[in-house]
Amino acid sequence: MIAPSALLCALAVLALPVAQASLPLPVAQASSPAAVSVSASQSQAPKWPSSRPPRPLAARDVRFPAYEVKTLPNGLQVVVVVHREQPVVSLRAIVRAGSANDPPGRPGVAAMVSTLLDQGAAGQSAQQLAEAIDGVGGTLTTGLGRDLSFVNAVVMKGDLAFGMRLLADVLCRPSFAPEELERQRQQVLSGLKVAYEDPSYLADLVFDRLVYGAHPYGLPGNGTVASVQALTRDDLAAFHAAHYAPNNTLLAVVGDVEVEEVMAQVTSAFGDWARRELPPPSPARPPDPARRLVVIDRPDAAQTEIRVGQIGVPRKVDDHVAIDLLIKILGGAGANRLHRVLRIERGLTYSASAEMECLQQSGQFVAQTSTRAETTGEALRLMVNEFARLKRERVNDRELANAKAYVTGHFPLTIETPEQIATQVLNALFYGLPLRDIETYRQRVNIVSLEDMARASLRFQPDRLTMVLVGRAEEIVPQLGRVGFPKFEVIPAGALDVLSADLRRAR
Repeated sequence: MIAPSALLCALAVLALPVAQASLPLPVAQASSPAAVSVSASQSQAPKWPSSRPPRPLAARDVRFPAYEVKTLPNGLQVVVVVHREQPVVSLRAIVRAGSANDPPGRPGVAAMVSTLLDQGAAGQSAQQLAEAIDGVGGTLTTGLGRDLSFVNAVVMKGDLAFGMRLLADVLCRPSFAPEELERQRQQVLSGLKVAYEDPSYLADLVFDRLVYGAHPYGLPGNGTVASVQALTRDDLAAFHAAHYAPNNTLLAVVGDVEVEEVMAQVTSAFGDWARRELPPPSPARPPDPARRLVVIDRPDAAQTEIRVGQIGVPRKVDDHVAIDLLIKILGGAGANRLHRVLRIERGLTYSASAEMECLQQSGQFVAQTSTRAETTGEALRLMVNEFARLKRERVNDRELANAKAYVTGHFPLTIETPEQIATQVLNALFYGLPLRDIETYRQRVNIVSLEDMARASLRFQPDRLTMVLVGRAEEIVPQLGRVGFPKFEVIPAGALDVLSADLRRAR
């Protein structure tokens, strides 16, 4: 039932003379049909909504918290960041060894080591470790990338000593219990079985292998079914002994702490961790870009997964910021050419994107999308054209401004929590970048010019792109020649072996 007072107010408004009712209305009332008809008869108001989005708000000032970098006698490098906004402390350790450090022909060793770190350590079982961290309301996680492995603990300020001891136990004294190895092995094998049925996973797997070639970056980080089945506890113990050493580890401590307090706890927990001689880095070099188109035949695929790209750059390059902006313009948030062409103009897909991976020794540029089998050739041609357009046509002012606005506006969100701050600091140290680069990031983005973008575009070689299609070859193959790709390889998904030179399983 409508309240009497509300009804009276409504009747009073309707009784107003037309001249009075046509006074300017607040924006919130402009959607009223009566208001629109009246105002339209009185003046030629601009159409709403406009064709352009509103200008972004001015970027707020962001200050990176104070930090100190110290090194223990055993070589452990420690970064302490004082961040008093929350009563929590983030402890994040990274070891300079990831999936790229797997023994030759044995992918998956580093991943299994990382997985088992918190599944039993220093005489405690996996359940005991879980109950210990849960008992203080904290978290404990492990993981790895191509170049590194990490252990992260988050505890309340009062539990700093406990968190540091737990981190040291997990990092330095894992058990690699046989029963936990078997349990995790079965989980990995089950995950691989599911993954091999996913066209998107296959596309990424084959693309990495083609771009990075025989370099360890191109091998599957989780291993293959055969390599995981062959894993032994001795493999894990040997990898840990070779790579998990204080002089191969970085530790960031971020939170409401004092530097002296932190260093006392670090020394107590890690001071007796012995320095070791580290294995030499891999001599392998990623290959130069080479044009290659591979079709992975999945007769039951609902659509085609497409990957297009090439070898990229390592993280430590002078023009990293300009390249990142260029990738954003090609297919990232803020200014996405691929999405506009493939989705908005042609209606070939729901989304299209591009990104770059920057590692210690190399990296990759990759664009990705999915489309119907019958439109695969058209989508592939358009994606290759967009790579070529990066060099053929200069980025315009509006594209660059939009990309800058997104990147600088998003940056504060990446340093909000102690864990995010720790990640930023460790990434800078790991890749040998000045820590001041974090504080000056937005300024460095804003000074990138159109000339800088033109120079960055020289990194791309559109005539030497790697292309991977995963889908129904019977429908895909007849389209390729018509759109300018007469040379290609077709590999049945069931015959795929990414460890072999020709990507085919031996018969």
